[in-house]
Amino acid sequence: MNFTKELNTAIDAVKKASRICRCISETSSKVSSVEKDDHSPVSIADLASQAVITCTLLEDFPDDPIVGEEEAGTLQKHQNLAQKVLQLASRETRIIKLDELLENIEYGSRPFDPVKRFWAVDPIDGTKGFLRGDQYAVALALLNQGQVILGVLGCPNMPVDSNTSNHMGALVYAVKNQGAFIMPLEGNQSRQVSVDSVTDVRMARFCESVEKNHASHEQHQKIAESLGIMAAPCRMDSQVKYAALANGEASIYLRLPRTKHYREKIWDHAAGSIIVEEAGGKVTDFNGKPLQFNLGKKLENNIGIVATNKSLHDQVLDAIAHAI
Repeated sequence: MNFTKELNTAIDAVKKASRICRCISETSSKVSSVEKDDHSPVSIADLASQAVITCTLLEDFPDDPIVGEEEAGTLQKHQNLAQKVLQLASRETRIIKLDELLENIEYGSRPFDPVKRFWAVDPIDGTKGFLRGDQYAVALALLNQGQVILGVLGCPNMPVDSNTSNHMGALVYAVKNQGAFIMPLEGNQSRQVSVDSVTDVRMARFCESVEKNHASHEQHQKIAESLGIMAAPCRMDSQVKYAALANGEASIYLRLPRTKHYREKIWDHAAGSIIVEEAGGKVTDFNGKPLQFNLGKKLENNIGIVATNKSLHDQVLDAIAHAI
C-alpha cells in the first residue's frame, strides 16, 4: 500500500508543530508551563503542538483515531494558559476559538482500537529538554494492526549534518520497507540515513536519557562496563536519541526504567523505533522481544528498550542479561 499522502500530511503536521515550539523557545525567556498529575511538566508548546498536529491530520484523514499524550483538562484547570495556547495554534491552523482548541486537544483522549489504524502523537517528547533549551522532539507515528507504518520526528535543536552546526533543525522520517531519511526542518531536500558500521562493541557510543528518574544510569553503566565501552554516554532528552542512532551518530540506545512496574508509552517509541529499523538498526526490549504496539497506550509486555546498529544487538542483550 502507498502511504505517500499519509507521509506528506505527517511531515506537514510535524513541521507546523516544530515551528510553534521553535518560536516559543526563541522568543520567550521563560516558557509558561504547569505540572500534570503525574508531576511531569506540560508547557503551552506541548498543548499548542498537539492541537496543531491533530487539526492537520483530521483535515486529510477525518476518520482516523489519534492517540495523544496531552489532555484538554490541563487547560481547563489552568485557564490562564488557554489564550496563549490558542494564539499559538491559530498561527498554523484554522483554530480560532477556544472550544475548537479544546476539542482538538481532547480528540487524542478518545477510545481507540490498538489493533486497527491510528496515529500516535507526542507533541513534545522531552519537555524538560525543551524547557532547558536542549534536545526535544515532536513525534508522530501511524500504526495499523499493531505495526508502525511510518514515523516522523521533528528535532528543532538537532543539526542535519553532525559535522556542522549550520542548518540547525532536522526532520527525520521513515515508512515501512522504504528506508529512513533526514531533511532540514525548513526544507525539502532529503537524504537517506543509515546506522553506523561499528562491529567492535568497545568502540561503540551509547545514548541514554538526561534525567536520572527516566532511566537507570547506574544499570546502563554496568552494561557498558561489561561490554568494555570506554566512551562516556551521550545524554539527551527525547526520541532524538533514535534519530542520532539512525544517523550513525551513536551505536546503542539504552532505556531501563527505574521501577520494574513502569511501562513505556507507545508515543515515546513508535516513531523512533521505525526510523532506526528502516535505517538498518534493531529495536527490542531488554529480553530481546519486539515492541508490542497493539495492547493500548502502553507497551505492557515490554520491559526496557534497547536499540542498536543491529551488528551489536546480541552482544548488548547478553551483557544486559548478565548485568541486571
